[in-house]
Amino acid sequence: MSRNKNSKRPTLSGDAPGGRLGYFLGRAILNLRQNVMVNVLTIGTISLALLIVSLFLLVFVNLESTAEEWSGKIQVTAYFDQELPPQELNHLMNRIKAIEGTSRVSYVDKNEAMKRFRSRLKGQETLLDGVPADVLPASVEIALKRSSRQEGAIEHYVAQLKKVPGINEVQYGEEWVRRFNAFMNFLRFLGALLGAFLVLAVLFIVSNTIRLTIYARKDELEVMELVGATRFFIKAPFLVEGMIQGAAGSICTLIILVAAYFGFLHGVPNFVPISGTFTGFSFLPPAHIAGIFIGGIVLGLLGSLTSLRRFSDNQS
Repeated sequence: MSRNKNSKRPTLSGDAPGGRLGYFLGRAILNLRQNVMVNVLTIGTISLALLIVSLFLLVFVNLESTAEEWSGKIQVTAYFDQELPPQELNHLMNRIKAIEGTSRVSYVDKNEAMKRFRSRLKGQETLLDGVPADVLPASVEIALKRSSRQEGAIEHYVAQLKKVPGINEVQYGEEWVRRFNAFMNFLRFLGALLGAFLVLAVLFIVSNTIRLTIYARKDELEVMELVGATRFFIKAPFLVEGMIQGAAGSICTLIILVAAYFGFLHGVPNFVPISGTFTGFSFLPPAHIAGIFIGGIVLGLLGSLTSLRRFSDNQS
């Protein structure tokens, strides 16, 4: 009886601090080495799927940046029938500045309007000889804050502006704003649709790869379960394997993406005469890069979980 009380279970490698993690990692690497070709194809598929999403994301991020730059140039122009006295003009300018969404207001009198009109004719200024400046209306040019540059916000702002007495007409290029916002919304929808499809494809491929490994070791896993191994102890190496596949796929994706980005910038001057056109083309922000890497790991983990759930269902 005393011998039984003093006896201890032999220490396993998995009992040491970090030993279980080391066992899971080692077992996962062994699984990868035993099925090299299948795992290479899986990692390649993950890389391809993430690369397609990353390229789309790279283009979209730069389009968003360009849209933000262009939206800063959107301005609302309010026209008057006649020039106002200084006191009335100051009162009107203050009322416009008080409208929510106004960033900057500048007044353009009739003489300044004629001067701008002449500069736009570029060599044909003689067409305006004898034409008085009074034929052009005075106006107020209004720059909007970022929060008021969307289509609905601009329409609301214009509606408020038209209530100001003395304003005869308001223009802001509504058709261009409407078309551009519709284009950006379409890109967002297309990106979400493409991303969802590729996520499902990656989950299917990873889960089937892990399932092949599970069935190859089916007898071994059953023996481990019979001798008392917990379900987590049995499943953990496969989860780690899926995460390694996802991480490897993410790293390959980022390497290819960086090479494609710099290759594109280097090749632009050969096709576009003015290389400065693409000087604003930037790489993905650090948050997006981290998202791609973590996303690959999560995809690998989810693929493994899907495969293990199917295996458990078949076992039961």
